Amino acid sequence: MNEISLKNVIEAALLAAGRPVELAELAALFDEALRPTSEQVRAALAALAADYLGRGIEVKETATGFRVQVRRELAAEISRLWPERPARYSRALLETLALIAYRQPITRGDIEAVRGVAVNPNIVKTLLERNWIRIVGHRDVPGRPELLGTTREFLDYFGLKSLDELPPLAELKAMADLNVQLDFAPAGRGSDVQEASPGDAPAEGPEEGIEEASALDPDALGHGAGDELDDEEDASSEDPESSAGLVARGPSGSPIER
Repeated sequence: MNEISLKNVIEAALLAAGRPVELAELAALFDEALRPTSEQVRAALAALAADYLGRGIEVKETATGFRVQVRRELAAEISRLWPERPARYSRALLETLALIAYRQPITRGDIEAVRGVAVNPNIVKTLLERNWIRIVGHRDVPGRPELLGTTREFLDYFGLKSLDELPPLAELKAMADLNVQLDFAPAGRGSDVQEASPGDAPAEGPEEGIEEASALDPDALGHGAGDELDDEEDASSEDPESSAGLVARGPSGSPIER
């Protein structure tokens, strides 16, 4: 198979999949006799990315593969295709998620010590239900509190290939105007960590959840660029636009997917 045909099949597959596609999946699209190597697939992806330079879409590698997505700088215009209200995330939820992402594994007690307020159980419940975080183990102290960490789905949603692509804390705080001290000593590392077993289940919160409007498709917009934020602690005085950068820009101009 020639390079143009290979690139066309890969492009069509990425557009049709609507999700990140792994190299092995892309190679498996072809008959065994014509199946390209991983290096050939990567070369075709690079050529496709070059074709998209200066256009409205791009090839993005995330934690679970490659996808074609709308460029972030066009998200505001493209979001008008969906007249529904976008998802609204509280500042408290985003601060909690940021602490977990940057200082994982971390307990709820660690989060409360940094934020200075109790963690709303519904926040953790929402993050678990969205599969942005998971229980990675338990700290070996009385009570064996759960240790929380992020997931591959978290990285995919925010357009990251790995946690190394998270923006510097100074940049994140400047974008989101967060009023928490994020640069504290990492917690839960070393001998006091016990891995979670398959039987460990997420903790359940109260029945009432964090109010959330219908969400836009994050893949269509380039990983959640259309999301708005709302401060559940002071919704009347908080301008949702002031926090939007946490989701809208992510790391170095990209959203936060591994």
